[in-house]
Amino acid sequence: MTDLIEEDKLDQIEQQDKLLNKEPPPRYAGFLAGVFSGVAKNTVGHPFDTIKVRLQTAEAGRFTGPLNCLTTTLKNEGVYGLYKGFTPPLVGWVLMDSVMLGSLHVYRRFLLENFYENEKKLDLFGHCLAGLGAGWTVSFVAAPVEQVKARLQVQYDAKSKLYTGPIDCLVKLFKNGGITTLYKGLIPTMIFRTNFIVWWGSYEIISNFFKENTKMSTASIGFWSGGLSATCFWITAYPSDVIKQTIMIDDVKNPRFKSYSQAVRHVYETRGGLKGFTKGFLPSILRSFPANAAALAVFELVMKTFQ
Repeated sequence: MTDLIEEDKLDQIEQQDKLLNKEPPPRYAGFLAGVFSGVAKNTVGHPFDTIKVRLQTAEAGRFTGPLNCLTTTLKNEGVYGLYKGFTPPLVGWVLMDSVMLGSLHVYRRFLLENFYENEKKLDLFGHCLAGLGAGWTVSFVAAPVEQVKARLQVQYDAKSKLYTGPIDCLVKLFKNGGITTLYKGLIPTMIFRTNFIVWWGSYEIISNFFKENTKMSTASIGFWSGGLSATCFWITAYPSDVIKQTIMIDDVKNPRFKSYSQAVRHVYETRGGLKGFTKGFLPSILRSFPANAAALAVFELVMKTFQ
């Protein structure tokens, strides 16, 4: 009987050692998991994003609010109107989430292996630093994708229709200035994604809380942590997103904005002062939780298969 008890104890110790000393997922795992994350995010979040972009960029008086924008879009364009510009972010979010979450995983491993050699996991600062790196890295993919998406989303009718689709938009932008035009919004995109410090810092705090205080599954923790941390991110990042979108849909041949500060001034002077930096905030927040909750739940599930 004593021998059986001792064997059980040894088994438990061996299992604990395996958990503590297990190899982290391979570096490519984050890129693969990001593909599935991107599909989930775009499917759930695109209609909200369309309303957000239209409110951010519409001239004064076009819409009275998010609900009016939604009903007007449905009345004039049907459900299809909510999914205008869907293809670029579908391809784009798959690529962007793959790059974002893949680079996030790589940066986390790099920091852990080189600066936290005696630790089993990163501290909060390490997660924030990895998030910043991932945000700047994915900006090089996000800038052209989001510019095409935004330009298609603000085509309300035949009069405002400059592009027949994402490929046509991409070709015309390229013809009007080459790669420079496609990357016109790079710096605003990087400024916006600097707020990934908040996203991945809060994600670490929230997910640790759930792990330590609940018995939720990995997918559930990913869902709630993803949704709540994305909400924290959008609260801090939203004004910079308004400026980014404004710059991205600027006229290609006769641009109004030669600097970031000019776009800030334009939003302030033409959209009602400080409240101009919050236009479209409600659909953005409504979108952020379900879209990112679904995306991060899928990401965590896929990553778990590598463990």
